[in-house]
Parts: sequence; C-alpha cells; structure tokens
Amino acid sequence: MMETGHGSAARGRGRGRAARAAAYAPLCGSQEEVLRRHLPLVRRVVQRLAARKPPHIEMDDLVSWGIVGLLDAIGKYDPRKEASFSTYAQFRIRGAILDHLRSLDWVPRSVRQKASLIEKTAHVLEGMLGRPPSEEEIARELGLSLETYQELLARIGEMSLFSLEDLGFGRGEERLNIERRLEEDEEDPLGALLTRERVDLVAEAIARLPEREKVVITLYYHEELTMKEVGAVLGLTESRVSQLHSQAMLRLKAPLKDHFGDPRGEEKR
Repeated sequence: MMETGHGSAARGRGRGRAARAAAYAPLCGSQEEVLRRHLPLVRRVVQRLAARKPPHIEMDDLVSWGIVGLLDAIGKYDPRKEASFSTYAQFRIRGAILDHLRSLDWVPRSVRQKASLIEKTAHVLEGMLGRPPSEEEIARELGLSLETYQELLARIGEMSLFSLEDLGFGRGEERLNIERRLEEDEEDPLGALLTRERVDLVAEAIARLPEREKVVITLYYHEELTMKEVGAVLGLTESRVSQLHSQAMLRLKAPLKDHFGDPRGEEKR
C-alpha cells in the first residue's frame, strides 16, 4: 500500500519523540534514584585515577569529589547539545576530582622542576637523534643510573595530574575531552575544525612514541583500562606502567605545548 505524506510525517514525529525520550532516559526518576543508578560511573573514574592520587588522599575522598561531579552532570546535562550522559558525566566526575586535587597544590616544587628537566632533556635528545631517546639515553644525559631515573619517573607519576585528556582544552568549564568534543553536535564549524586539528596533532605525537609507551597510552586512554589492567596485559607491574605513562606524557608535553600551551595551566615556578 502506498504511504501517504501524513502517515510518513507522523511516523517521523513518533521517531523523534522516541529519540528524545531515550536521550532523557538517564535522568528519569528522582535525583536520588538517578544518583544511585550512576554511581558506578564514579567508581570507574576513581579506579582510573587511583594510581595517580597523593598518598595522603583516601579513596573515599576521590569518591566524594566524584559524586559532586556527578551531581553537577545531572544538573547540567542537555541531550540536545551533549554526547551520551555516560560520556558527559565521566567528564564532569573526572574534572571535579582533578580540580579538588589541584586546589590542594600538593606537588613539591622539586618534583615539578625534575619533571620539567626530563621533558626538556628528552626533547633536546630527540632533536639530536632524530628519534625518541631511550630511557637509558635520557638517564645518561641526566647523569643518573637507569634505576634512579625510573624511580624518579615513578615519583613524578605519583604526583603528576597531567594526562592526555588535558591537552589543549583549557581548565574548568573550558576543559573538554577529545571524545566528547568529537561526538557532540558542533554548532561552530571553526571550533570543530580546530578540535579535529588538535586530535590529529596528538595522534601524530603519540605515533612517534616508542612502541611500549604507545601501547600503554592506547590501552589506558583508548581501551580505558586501569594501570593495573594494562600491567596484566603487558606482563608488567603497575608501578612500571605508571613509569612508562609518566615518560610518555613528558615526551608528549614538549612538542604539544607549542600548540596548546601548558596543559595544566600552571604558572612557571
């Protein structure tokens, strides 16, 4: 039977209403019900950040700050503009936790200085060698044994909040992770183009990393494994994965800083 224009339009409106209802479904129920339903998102983010928290900060603190982020997401989520609620909520949860940690200003100046020195040394060596320097080469240039250098990387990893999601996306309300910016409906074509340019630059920089560091970054950020899970896949300890993550971030920071500025927005000390 031939379909009339009115019937087609009605079905189209029906599909539109169904899509809108599905988009708002994560927010159905009382605030307490919505909060309880999405608490696993908080636990997921906390598990991923746990390896990088200060020793004196308890896991319960991270969970509490994450719940603040979840409440913020519940209050501000607009399915007409945002990606899926899960993606948006995890962005808000992670942001709330990191903002609380950064506000404590707990990273010693000496650690910042050593991280900056490693970053600059790796960048200079890469320019001289035409390839990413090995750990042994960086350690030798710094006048350190490999063991001492790796211990330093571990300490930087424990105290560093710099991560791939921070690259080029400012702070606070302006900090948007790559996946969310690519998934949402961009009303600003120039903004969308710049976002994709940033993604391409980050992808190119990651492609130049040594193979093992590249795998760590892929498993941690793309596959969203915890550092412990990454270690299980690669047959490495969690602390070794943290070292490789720290080294990769320091390698990435120098070349990308020219495009994005300091990803942490920290003042030079």
